[in-house]
Amino acid sequence: MTVQTEKKILTVNSEHNFKKLLEIIESVPKRKRGLSIETLDRDKNFRDVIMHLYEWHAMLERWYREGMDGDSPIMPAPGYKWRNIHLLNLKIWENVQEVPLNQAIKKFTLSHERVMSLIRLHTNEEIMAKKKYKWTKTSNLFSYFSANTSNHYLWAIKKCETIAHGIAETDDEVVEK
Repeated sequence: MTVQTEKKILTVNSEHNFKKLLEIIESVPKRKRGLSIETLDRDKNFRDVIMHLYEWHAMLERWYREGMDGDSPIMPAPGYKWRNIHLLNLKIWENVQEVPLNQAIKKFTLSHERVMSLIRLHTNEEIMAKKKYKWTKTSNLFSYFSANTSNHYLWAIKKCETIAHGIAETDDEVVEK
């Protein structure tokens, strides 16, 4: 019997949630995947959600690279503090409006693979040890990795389920008219 380490659970959950997220998008007919739904929420279509994840992967990769090089990365991003993260997320949303969904999925898939490679570089002990790396301050790598993979993917799954449902309801309305 193998022991389930936090690292193993993180990698399994991240891969599972990644695949589930893409399956939700693929469950919608290809010609309709680019549709937006009526919502007051920031993310109105699959592209918005996928590019949000991609941009957070990119930030994590920067934090990791700078931190492991001995620098103190600016988190979450230059000009933003954690307390105004909603403004950063809005800026991300504004910046990705011209990206086609197929390109968003390619970028996200590649960034997912890179982040998973970073996770695999470390032992469970390195991932779980608090204060081990100066750049993670009082936290550990696990909190950064899980927040930007498995946990963030759970958020995205819920968003994409809502979007897929909204697209399906639009079909129902067209049929009913």
